[in-house]
Amino acid sequence: MTSNLTSATIAFIGGGNMASALIGGLIQSGHAPSAIHVIEPFAAQADKLRRQFGVVVEAAASPALASAALVVWAVKPQLFKEAAQPCAAHVKNALQLSVMAGIRSAAIAHATGSARVVRTMPNTPALIGRGMTGLFASAAVTPDQRQMVESLLAPTGELLWVEREEQLDAVTALSGSGPAYVFYFVEAMMRAGNELGLSAGQARTLAVGTFAGAAALAAQSTEAPAVLRQNVTSKGGTTHAAITTLDERGVMEAFVQALHAAARRAKELGDEFGA
Repeated sequence: MTSNLTSATIAFIGGGNMASALIGGLIQSGHAPSAIHVIEPFAAQADKLRRQFGVVVEAAASPALASAALVVWAVKPQLFKEAAQPCAAHVKNALQLSVMAGIRSAAIAHATGSARVVRTMPNTPALIGRGMTGLFASAAVTPDQRQMVESLLAPTGELLWVEREEQLDAVTALSGSGPAYVFYFVEAMMRAGNELGLSAGQARTLAVGTFAGAAALAAQSTEAPAVLRQNVTSKGGTTHAAITTLDERGVMEAFVQALHAAARRAKELGDEFGA
């Protein structure tokens, strides 16, 4: 972790699951809990954060926010404007980091008074350090500030910067929503396993293990996924029978169109909440 992040005061607006994952990573990397401030209005969650991490938690914005070099926005998109209003007077000198879907950097800059904005799109495996996060930085963000953000997010998994903000809609479609697609196919494999005589536990172990192993092989291999698939698919064999059935039913085209639908919805959410 870079020294400028280690010594910085960091404020989180919202203390839910993603904020908790980031806070846990900071503390494991040596960040002082006393230098982490959280605004969390729900008493039960606030108490959980205090007990688990020993961080400073307040129910509402206060002048103490002015000491933060980095402000992490981790509220639901529809609550952003309401949450930002009492914070704006205190955070305009800070780097703004958003883990919110849809809220565009111009809206964050307008609401906070800071042109230094980094938008991110994490996914849920970040909660176990296996996430995939897309990032976009506004023009006012310096290389050092990019490094600060990378240091903060490093414990959550892999990072990928994009050059244009609208590309975050594609990131949302592929990786932000992506875990749900994997779970969907795992469900289908488990159902088939049950129908073919396996127990629910056996089917789950086989399905989850196969996805994890195949993903690891794809990550390590220099061959394209199509080639890896062909390597498993002997003509006339069992895999060929399965892939042929999928192709006959248009599964790949339907899946591609599903991701286009997710990207369109991400843009719509941006139009609704983040313009």
